[in-house]
Amino acid sequence: MKNHLFQVAAFYKFSSLSKLEDLQQSLYHFLDGHKIKGTILLADEGINGTIAGSTEAIGAFKIYLDKQGLLSPSDFKISLSLKEPFPRLKVKIKNEIVSIGNSLANPQEIVGEYVDPQAWNDLISQDDVLVIDTRNTYEHSIGSFQNSIQPETTNFREFPEWVDQLESSGINKDQKIAMFCTGGIRCEKASSYMRAKGFESVQHLKGGILSYIEKMDESKSLWRGECFVFDDRVALNHQLGIGSFDMCHGCRMPITKDDQLSIKYQRGISCPNCYDQKTPEQKKRYADRQQQIDLAKARNQKHLGSKPT
Repeated sequence: MKNHLFQVAAFYKFSSLSKLEDLQQSLYHFLDGHKIKGTILLADEGINGTIAGSTEAIGAFKIYLDKQGLLSPSDFKISLSLKEPFPRLKVKIKNEIVSIGNSLANPQEIVGEYVDPQAWNDLISQDDVLVIDTRNTYEHSIGSFQNSIQPETTNFREFPEWVDQLESSGINKDQKIAMFCTGGIRCEKASSYMRAKGFESVQHLKGGILSYIEKMDESKSLWRGECFVFDDRVALNHQLGIGSFDMCHGCRMPITKDDQLSIKYQRGISCPNCYDQKTPEQKKRYADRQQQIDLAKARNQKHLGSKPT
């Protein structure tokens, strides 16, 4: 598919699953046979993934998911990439398809009210609505909705603790809350947890930021900046094209052109965010890995080494 567009599909569905190992092998067989790469997570509660392949391959996969009873059409979102955004295929069995680490969060039992992208602007423009960005701090830092707050979480598993602190502050549980995330799945868990804790008016953006910027005319948009995505494109602009950020392959954080001018930036090794936290041994390992990647590119091959830890 060199010089051709790749379709990138982000999808999820909460559904009670069993025989996960059999499903894992079936997915591997189908995806590998269609030259699709990316990551899929399976758990008793459902499926979550982001993958990339040709238009024909992704279309076939959508049909496959439907036949397996694993397709939620409104939660299957397509964007495009000029380059292959994933180096390999991974299908993993996990405890959760998005980890919040608290059993109170169960979208199959209770969840917030979905808000379509077309109605989102009116909702978050109301003075009495608390707008919550459920993503991590580094995602929020490169783009978000105006007037939103981010709970200073660096990991989604920290969200319940933040809600508990909010509850302890004496907040009125009738407070109107509007929350959003990249594709909608984290809000399923976040809104479920808040509803379970007694918050009555919890709404969340259906399909997440990706659906909003696809459907909302930029001239009317309340989105500011770019949307971080968990693949080699790093961030998407309002046209769902590749944005202006790069990624540090030492810590997987988004970096700007100014970051790359820093003395702490070393391509494939470190950036200002992680330079002081990396040991000399880690830096050497990353430098060796980058050298192997460069050699593979010079030979017109793809290096499939594991991501840094």
